[in-house]
Amino acid sequence: MTAFADLGLSESTLQALQDVGYEQPSPIQEQAIPVLMEGRDMIGQAQTGSGKTAAFGLPMIEHVDPSDHDVQALVLTPTRELCIQVTQALRTYSQRKQGVDVVAVFGGAPIRSQQAQLRAGGHIVVGTVGRVLDLIQRGSLILHSCRFVVLDEADEMLDLGFLEDVERILAITPNSRQTALFSATMPPPIRALADRYLYDPVTVKVKAATLTVDTVEQFSVEVKPNEKADKLVDVLRAERPEQAIVFTRTKIRCDQLYRKLRDRGMNVRALHGDMTQGQRDGVMLAFKGGRVPILVATDVAARGLDISTVTHVINFDVPTSPDVYVHRIGRTGRVGRSGRAITFIEPRQKRELAAIEKHIGTEIAQWSEGAHTKPAPVAERPRRHSKPRLSRNGDEPQVKLILDIGRAEGVEVADLVHAVTGAAGIDGEAVRDVRVLERFSFLSVPLSEAERVVDAVNGTRVDGATLRVEIARA
Repeated sequence: MTAFADLGLSESTLQALQDVGYEQPSPIQEQAIPVLMEGRDMIGQAQTGSGKTAAFGLPMIEHVDPSDHDVQALVLTPTRELCIQVTQALRTYSQRKQGVDVVAVFGGAPIRSQQAQLRAGGHIVVGTVGRVLDLIQRGSLILHSCRFVVLDEADEMLDLGFLEDVERILAITPNSRQTALFSATMPPPIRALADRYLYDPVTVKVKAATLTVDTVEQFSVEVKPNEKADKLVDVLRAERPEQAIVFTRTKIRCDQLYRKLRDRGMNVRALHGDMTQGQRDGVMLAFKGGRVPILVATDVAARGLDISTVTHVINFDVPTSPDVYVHRIGRTGRVGRSGRAITFIEPRQKRELAAIEKHIGTEIAQWSEGAHTKPAPVAERPRRHSKPRLSRNGDEPQVKLILDIGRAEGVEVADLVHAVTGAAGIDGEAVRDVRVLERFSFLSVPLSEAERVVDAVNGTRVDGATLRVEIARA
């Protein structure tokens, strides 16, 4: 078995890894670190939770020269949350190497304070795409000495429409830079980006690129809708989790549940998209730091959270699809620890439970206080991979669909995307231009898929409501 000491890392870096309890490299680290230590460009196909931050971060720290005060490395991330997590990790990995300064730059925070940090130094800059471009245009971020560039979660950047800005940033970095691109999937635009901006890259792919959940005990709790909040309090008091994420489908439900748990005297925080960025950052840092044991969150807000100390995932609302279920419960039982996943099922939702059980290939046991069950292996299908039916031609005409559900029913963009991808089996990137209005919603899908999507999605339930879908006539 390979150890970190076998990967060519310095004694100070090995000591920093020992400080945080890292013993053995993950598969992506074992394969990527030697490649990056050699100075090669690299494509890494790995998902959140695979250890990719250390895979690119450790070689980056090894190559940084603290005596040179120019920006030497740049990490681009799609979201503020990931930006903060990567920054924290790099600061931890570099704590034994004197003088290495890691600066985070992201939107939703005062740009002047970030400009001041950059003026004071910053060997490694971790930033969201928009804020990095803004700082470059203001002359506050100079990249002429940048020797190392990482694109983290590039497929998320594609989903969010950032690729054009990414190319503008890459175009002003030195041609001699070393570039690493990490992406859970490799859709054609990401492959084209790699072809243009990486030189003879080594491709490192973690086998199957799936999230495997084989250390999680899974339970269900049948409960009436009006009794769910009280039952949640009972479950939390019985389970006494070290750290738990409670998932809800909507921001409104998230806030209501947070207040109810808080009023019962629990140390709890909420995380959803209507909060200010400062509020979200504060909550995430408190949860990640272990100061808050219970986090009530929506799927979108929790996207990208990679916290290895989570012991429990509680699905207060049934996930919108079986894939979402697996992705949620994959947040516990990480890094060799065991975890528990508990899903609340209303009497009318037995079909959803049956669909989840069919998807994971096992029955989910009934929960009771102190109950245990054998952890069942579960594999998440790689997200956003191109399906054979989906055209690879990004220029294919799109068709607008109209759905008879909107904000009034508490539906969010993510709910609709999950419903369509889960029912029709198409990729997330094929569902575009999603708009949720008060009483109805719009989204676009490829012309060749439109009729099949309508047939598959009609009758699907989202947050208790039955979807009706039709092609919007011009």
